[in-house]
Amino acid sequence: MSTPYPFTAIVGQDDLRLGLLLNAVSPAVGGVLVRGEKGTAKSTAVRALAALMPEVPVVPGCRFSCDPGSPDPACPDGPHAEAAGVTRPARTVELPVGASEDRLVGALDIERALSEGVKAFEPGLLADAHRGILYVDEVNLLHDHLVDLLLDAAAMGASYVEREGVSVRHAARFLLVGTMNPEEGELRPQLLDRFGLTVEVSASRDTDERVEVVRRRLAYDDDPEGFAARWAGEEGALRERIAAARVLLPRVVLSDGVLRQIAATCAAFEVDGMRADIVMARTATALAAWAGREEVTADDVRQAALLALPHRRRRNPFDAPGLDEDKLDQTLDEAGPQEDGSDDDDPDPGPDGGGDGGGGGGVPPQADGDRTPPSASQSEDTSSPAPGSTPDTPGRPAGGEQQPVAAAEPFRTKMLSVPGLGEGAAGRRSRARTEHGRTTGAVRPQGALTKLHLAATVQAAAPHQRARGRSGRGLVVRRDDLRQATREGREGNLVLFVVDASGSMAARQRMSAVKGAVLSLLLDAYQRRDKVGLVTFRGKEADVALPPTSSVDAAAARLESLPTGGRTPLAAGLLKAHDVLRVERLRDPSRRPLLVVVTDGRATGGPEPVALAGRAGRLHRSEGTASVVVDCESGYVRLGLAGELARELGGTAVTLDELRADSIAGLVKDVTAAGRAA
Repeated sequence: MSTPYPFTAIVGQDDLRLGLLLNAVSPAVGGVLVRGEKGTAKSTAVRALAALMPEVPVVPGCRFSCDPGSPDPACPDGPHAEAAGVTRPARTVELPVGASEDRLVGALDIERALSEGVKAFEPGLLADAHRGILYVDEVNLLHDHLVDLLLDAAAMGASYVEREGVSVRHAARFLLVGTMNPEEGELRPQLLDRFGLTVEVSASRDTDERVEVVRRRLAYDDDPEGFAARWAGEEGALRERIAAARVLLPRVVLSDGVLRQIAATCAAFEVDGMRADIVMARTATALAAWAGREEVTADDVRQAALLALPHRRRRNPFDAPGLDEDKLDQTLDEAGPQEDGSDDDDPDPGPDGGGDGGGGGGVPPQADGDRTPPSASQSEDTSSPAPGSTPDTPGRPAGGEQQPVAAAEPFRTKMLSVPGLGEGAAGRRSRARTEHGRTTGAVRPQGALTKLHLAATVQAAAPHQRARGRSGRGLVVRRDDLRQATREGREGNLVLFVVDASGSMAARQRMSAVKGAVLSLLLDAYQRRDKVGLVTFRGKEADVALPPTSSVDAAAARLESLPTGGRTPLAAGLLKAHDVLRVERLRDPSRRPLLVVVTDGRATGGPEPVALAGRAGRLHRSEGTASVVVDCESGYVRLGLAGELARELGGTAVTLDELRADSIAGLVKDVTAAGRAA
């Protein structure tokens, strides 16, 4: 087993280390979600935490880590007779993003269950993580069906495996730690709320600190054991401090005044439910124990709020987590105890009432540069017309580049789907063969059996019972009899937006509406677990503003800063989209694309621009790319060019009004293949 990097040797990242240590002191805090860019020691810190955790007493031979003091009465390896327990180090169990359902919850031996009537169960990762740490790297990329299983286990403290009438249950209480890069997509709100704390990490911009990071890492890579030995003293001291804080934790007093501050803070930031109040109370108590105190202070409450609330406050999907610290200080000051009424009439209370931003509980204070900035909603509104802007004049491209305009209010869109039956990643858009969904048939399994079709298996085995010498009650089942259930559900697609940013779209009101429509489609893609990409065209060329990614909020940010002006190289935009899709088909051939072209259909620049755009459209059509054209043409005189483009692409055209889910034009508009035969 490789020697882990010492926890105490990590340079900087105070919030990350504090969040992990508080969970080591009080596992009831509920775990921690680490958000940040790649290469910021997220995984290193999590793997190093296990070495600091106290050893775990277990029942000898129990595969489910039962506590000898109170063994699980429903343990599949039980019942356990009274015996002296043994201790083992705390485990860090890693859940790979691509793990199967059986690997997570365990697997039943279906053949033995049918033929012998016994529950032959092989434990999964949830059983291994019981009373330890379950670590999920890139947790935001975890498939939905695994997220559902994690949510169930985290809520009930147990894992249930149900397979065709055979049921197994075992305890599964673990410290959930996840890391993620927000640029690769956000986390489902249900799972996000299950993390007790969240911390943001980023690479230091201090030269000396970066030099020390590199120096220590090189020393560790050259001699891991020797490097760990040099930090053994600090590791031991930290381990003893965690043990002392655990002993002190039950004696920490949480006064009514402090509870009032916690409740007032959660109410002020409009968090959903009561879990935030409970997590804040547990975190503040752990902070006090970590500092060696028996009473929770206002500083502890402030630090607990900065760790427990950013991912729980109400926000739009594209807003980054964060708290307004001025509002936090004001709330804590107003809800805090008043001394002799001296603060009642103070018209301008200072920002110190809730603490000075120091790490409550005796941790190093936070630097101002590490604080989360105010919400992006406080940014300047640019929706009003700028001086010199011109009204929408059909056919008259703007002469020069205009400043970006703000997007109009997003709305709920119709669902655009890809025709046919795919086999891509689980999602919520187009029909696909998936591991979850309604059963549509049965086939012989090509590899390991994951979803048994019981009726088809019995039907295959029944004719051979006499020849196999069946004499008892059990059905004589062989491997060749087993049948895999085929199921139909929904998949996520690659939604590639091709947005016209030329002068013909440059009228401010019009471009604001267009951006609002694209933002609405991005919100829809976020909810349906799609990958998205953004191609824009204006002037003389097209640009890939955002390569295909799971980070829908990154696409929204690029859209917001999109300038307009110049000619309309429509063909260049379509050809650039073709290049992007060609590369993505090689990278992820099972994920089907959906091309969304947002334009008024005009094409200018170069010889025969309209004909060239038509040929580019037919290129997409020849490769079977599903497409939809969002027609942005306005005014009394309409040329119908967007509809012509849709026919060349073999897709459909919808106007901005028809895109709304509540429009009169229809209910759900699928992308059809009707035009492909034309």
